Amino acid sequence: MKTKLGVINVTYPMPTVIVGATVNGKPNFITIAHTGILNHGKPQYVSIGMAKPHYTNQGIRENKTFSLNIPSEDLVVETDYVGLHSGHKHDKSALFKLFYGQLETAPMITECLVNAECRFHDVYDLPTHDIFIGEIVETYADESILAEGSIDIAKLKPLLFDMASRKYWALGGPIAQCWSVGKELKRSGGKT
Repeated sequence: MKTKLGVINVTYPMPTVIVGATVNGKPNFITIAHTGILNHGKPQYVSIGMAKPHYTNQGIRENKTFSLNIPSEDLVVETDYVGLHSGHKHDKSALFKLFYGQLETAPMITECLVNAECRFHDVYDLPTHDIFIGEIVETYADESILAEGSIDIAKLKPLLFDMASRKYWALGGPIAQCWSVGKELKRSGGKT
């Protein structure tokens, strides 16, 4: 038996990111969980959905750049704070050590173990939200979380956000190998 829940988004939990942008000449950050992977390969595009009144939107539109900073579990307090306060009234950049890549207006957070520097590509204008689409120009990762040249998410320990419980969650362990575990069912013709 299924229960109707109404119009709700059931794709949570989502990875939590801290979006960085330069606004009025100063670095600013906002916590966002509405991110999307738009494709694989090169160029690589991502999306971020942000309510129109957010201060950071102005900086993305102004400079045509932004960053995605992936906080680990140990940054939960700072991540939540960044989402609670507007950069219009608070200098949230003071919480972090910052660095910049080739796009000089996309501030990145050193304490976040993974960072993506993005060039603005387009914006999808919804009545209440801006969906910014960015092209990843470069990705940076702390060496401590790399395994054979790739990001080890178990070492990264990313924060997950769930709207229903209004809580941050931690990642569990792997349960199966992608593009492999289904081969058993494929061999049996779809019969279990």
